[in-house]
Amino acid sequence: MRRKILRLLGALAVFGAAHGAVAQEDNLHRQSSVYEAPRDPAVIAKLEKWKDLKFGMIVHWGVYAVPGMIESWALCSEDWINRDSTVAYSDFKEWYWGLKDEFNPVAFDPDQWADAADAAGMKYLVFTTKHHDGFNMFDTQQTDYKITDGPFKDHPKANVAKYVFEAFRKKDFMIGAYFSKPDWHSQYYWWDKYATADRNNNYDIRKNEWRWNKFKEYTFNQISELMHDYGSVDILWLDGGWVRPLETVNDEVRAWGARIPEWSQDIDMPKIAKMARKAQPGILMVDRTVHGPYENYQTPEQSIPEEQMDVPWEACMTLGHAWGYHEHQNYKSVNKVVHTLAEVVAKGGSLLLGVGPTPKGLLTDEDVNRLIGIGEWLDVNGEAIYGTRTVEYYQDDNVYFTQDKGGKKYAIVLIEEGMEVPNTVSWAIEQDVSGKKVKLLEGNISLRIAKTAGQVVVTIPEKIRKDIKQKDAIVFAFQ
Repeated sequence: MRRKILRLLGALAVFGAAHGAVAQEDNLHRQSSVYEAPRDPAVIAKLEKWKDLKFGMIVHWGVYAVPGMIESWALCSEDWINRDSTVAYSDFKEWYWGLKDEFNPVAFDPDQWADAADAAGMKYLVFTTKHHDGFNMFDTQQTDYKITDGPFKDHPKANVAKYVFEAFRKKDFMIGAYFSKPDWHSQYYWWDKYATADRNNNYDIRKNEWRWNKFKEYTFNQISELMHDYGSVDILWLDGGWVRPLETVNDEVRAWGARIPEWSQDIDMPKIAKMARKAQPGILMVDRTVHGPYENYQTPEQSIPEEQMDVPWEACMTLGHAWGYHEHQNYKSVNKVVHTLAEVVAKGGSLLLGVGPTPKGLLTDEDVNRLIGIGEWLDVNGEAIYGTRTVEYYQDDNVYFTQDKGGKKYAIVLIEEGMEVPNTVSWAIEQDVSGKKVKLLEGNISLRIAKTAGQVVVTIPEKIRKDIKQKDAIVFAFQ
């Protein structure tokens, strides 16, 4: 009975915001205002290729899928996290660690995931090989807290990350390995000698140098396994930006609100990067929020910058309300995702959209149907998204502008859900059109324009409007 109650508590774990000024109020990674461009020609070339792709899938999947929790954050004791106050923290942790023995995704089908991502028009993958709880979705040799040491161990695809990467490579995706730098299951990070108050390591590294060196070795060895044993990897996406050298903590980082220990949680990124790039030449390092040579692009989470940015960046956002599987996801509509993608790309970024497979190993029908809907829009209008770059005048009310590398420009006109295509579309003459016509991408139809009162005005005849099928946004191409 006790176990059943704890299972229910996990499923209902709620995350609320605290109001204290000294505590971070959520689990979102902030975006640093500092960017250091790479110098390695192979990295620069890989980054340019990545900038062409624009749209990717991030998959969060681990033991937290069993109860449908919002990832592993309930393990962490911070003000914004709510757990049932009648359950002892030690009991909660025991229950959570025990999910390893229940996680048996017998229907695991990475090809279904890859097919859905391909149908959505996505071009790259980031897969969670290990979240902060330390549960490994690959066959690491550093710990037995892994998918290959539970009830799923005898399945022919038990080494999950290997088969996920293979499925997406068959679709010609760029491959990214998400890896959490903190590891709350490791005795080298959260030592049972002390309580586990927050997301940080729970002992003074200055007084326990041996223990931290063991954690550095553990982390290096796990990343080395991913770099050497899992085929070609294009992106090493490192989460847990609070694990960082103390000297990188500036006033901006302090303003984000998470507690910062007096000691340095330095895992020796230069050593990790040297190893990774020897094994995977040109690999993109994404050490989130740790500004410097190992954050090759920035990753604002669940948000879009207010203005266009001239540095490489990626908005990582969820399709539902949670990164991982949740039985009652509050899904974004196809219309919302299309509009988000247009805004992100016009502002110079890429969209990394998050989904969470079920405990059995499948994407839900709701996930798949929405992904198909997004892909249907991109099948018609992707020319304005893929391979594009920014223009100086990038937005006019509900119209976003992009251009290809040859200078051909696109106007992406957002249409609110349920609304019809308007009779006329206009934008300021600052985004001018040479000549007297633009092309509607859907149907490749030439439409006449007028220039009046400082505006470019495009008229769409009724017959053409009625034939338009992709009504979440329409796209014009022009020089």
